[in-house]
Amino acid sequence: MSIHLELDSLSVERLAMVLSGRPGMFKLFYDTEDCGCNGVLVILVIDAPNATDIAVQSDSYSFWVDRQQEQQFDSKMRLEADPSYPSFKISSDAGVLSSNVRIQDRRVNSKG
Repeated sequence: MSIHLELDSLSVERLAMVLSGRPGMFKLFYDTEDCGCNGVLVILVIDAPNATDIAVQSDSYSFWVDRQQEQQFDSKMRLEADPSYPSFKISSDAGVLSSNVRIQDRRVNSKG
């Protein structure tokens, strides 16, 4: 299955601010550590994909998902930034996957 992620204009702006002109890419990830059985959807900022990651089609930025988590996502999704809060909503035609998605910077020498 291929995954396509559409970003609204505010998401594009916010992701650019997160990168702060430094190299990086994004990974959609269900963090299950200390979060219960289903996990919490987060956007990781990474230096490079893992060997098990697969590319997500996106016009604006490089996004990845872990092959083992691919079934958690729909083939066509939208990323929308919340204009009044530093979080995002990920949705598809089937519904909302998560409405309070946060960013975690996992790049080497990151400040986040």
